[in-house]
Amino acid sequence: MTVEDKSQTQTDTFETEFEKLYERSVKELRAGQVIKGTVVEITDSSALVDIGYKSEGHISLNDLRDKEGNLTVKMGDEISVFLVTLENENGNIVLSKSRADQIKVWEAMEKSYEEGKNVTGKIVQRVKGGFHVDIDGITAFLPNSQVDLRPVRNPEKLIGTHHEFRVLKYSKPKNNVVISRRVLLEADRDKLRQETLSKIEEGAIVEGLVKNITDYGAFIDLGGIDGLVHLTELSWGKVSHPSQILKTGDKIKVKVLNFNKEENKIFLGLKQTMPDPWQTSSERYPVGSRIKGRVVNVTDYGAFVEVEDGLEGLIHVSEMSWTKLRHPSQKLKVGDEVEVMVLDINTENRRMSLGLKQTEANPWEELDKRYPKGSRVKGVIKNMTDFGVFIGVEEGIDGLVHISDLSWKKLKHPSEIFKKGQEVEAVVLSVDKNTQRFSLSTKLIEKNPWESVGERYKPGMILEGTVTGIADFGAFVEIEEGLEGLVHISELNRGKKKGTEVGEGARVDVEVLNVDAEEKKIGLSIRGVKGGPEKGPEEEKKEEVTEAAPQTGPE
Repeated sequence: MTVEDKSQTQTDTFETEFEKLYERSVKELRAGQVIKGTVVEITDSSALVDIGYKSEGHISLNDLRDKEGNLTVKMGDEISVFLVTLENENGNIVLSKSRADQIKVWEAMEKSYEEGKNVTGKIVQRVKGGFHVDIDGITAFLPNSQVDLRPVRNPEKLIGTHHEFRVLKYSKPKNNVVISRRVLLEADRDKLRQETLSKIEEGAIVEGLVKNITDYGAFIDLGGIDGLVHLTELSWGKVSHPSQILKTGDKIKVKVLNFNKEENKIFLGLKQTMPDPWQTSSERYPVGSRIKGRVVNVTDYGAFVEVEDGLEGLIHVSEMSWTKLRHPSQKLKVGDEVEVMVLDINTENRRMSLGLKQTEANPWEELDKRYPKGSRVKGVIKNMTDFGVFIGVEEGIDGLVHISDLSWKKLKHPSEIFKKGQEVEAVVLSVDKNTQRFSLSTKLIEKNPWESVGERYKPGMILEGTVTGIADFGAFVEIEEGLEGLVHISELNRGKKKGTEVGEGARVDVEVLNVDAEEKKIGLSIRGVKGGPEKGPEEEKKEEVTEAAPQTGPE
């Protein structure tokens, strides 16, 4: 066989094989298939694709553009297409790339569902009960319950975000796909929880995210598992609510205080990650030193001052002022910035005693020099009690006039001669700066009725007086302003009749029995005075009743 004959034979064989292959491909092509083809030409309205048929297939350019309107193919690209029909009314083969892509996506969807693999999609719209998610052109439904581990507070923020999902169920004929993001998050959380639990131990310092804040503490996400920081473990200082220290979303470091592996309960501490201010407090704040702080609380017994974060001291009400206070609020209020002196510090019991008055001048220090005994002062009555009156001598200094020093006259209550707000003059009796007592007398301003009393009143004198008081042992009779004598009970009787009564306020005649100027005592008698005492209104009424009563005894 010649070379020409051999070459002709090979050509014939190739043509025969090509014809067989062509015939087989034509025979296998049918509408509804997804086949591969090559873009051979792009016109103004369509693209021609060689699919190995007797003629090229036509795809509308609109089917080849992305959302921005750009062509997604070029000449020479091999693409998968869907065979819509082998011949339309114009005799052309009609192809579709989008339908081929959709079939491909459905196949991938089915495979993901069967194999439990994830799909990626974009949340595009919020609808009733959930969201619509675009997964390569297929619209899937994402229920609200499957969006996150917890209810979503701001659903609108999810629109436009991309996520991975798990296919829960699908139906191609109904074009229905239900997906979940939560199952993936739960799986991640469980995996993270196991990793976290394997690392957590008591005493360890771990990092977490503030997940939730309550009145009693804050829950911290440690990575798949939550731990609680109780209110008392947030700070070395006093905290009334966790929101004073933390806010949701904060990233913090905490110490594992207790880990119950059986119940998976973890108790955490935030303050334990910071130095305890009490440990070195005695070194930093020695007794006698002056420090500054802020009043954070005022109680009936004193005020608490924050010296630094977590370190508070108490100013007792007795250490607030050199003068007596009825309540700490008279001196301090919450928020005041003050300078105080450290009086005592107990690091073990975490207590610090502070003094405010120690940083101020002591008005009692030189008081005895300014007001020597016997000197006279003027002031306004600031307060009245059963036992006396307080007179304001100068700013922060009150003097007490005891009821026995108010007047030479016996008083039952200071209000008998004085009233609050009245300006009075008094004599200084004593000043005790240690006990902070300033004793005054107003009766010393008056003339002492006991002076030369022995010269004015002699035994045997008959006087007229007023009964000022009745006692078991007798009656007191005032014979002049501020001067009283005692009529002993034995000197009240006349004749043989015992216990003759006199009423308080009655005017009576009395006889002077004796006078003791040194002891300030005058003895009086009614018994020996001719005519007896005058009867007061109460006695006259009582006598009338006695006379009117019927006589029932023997005559």
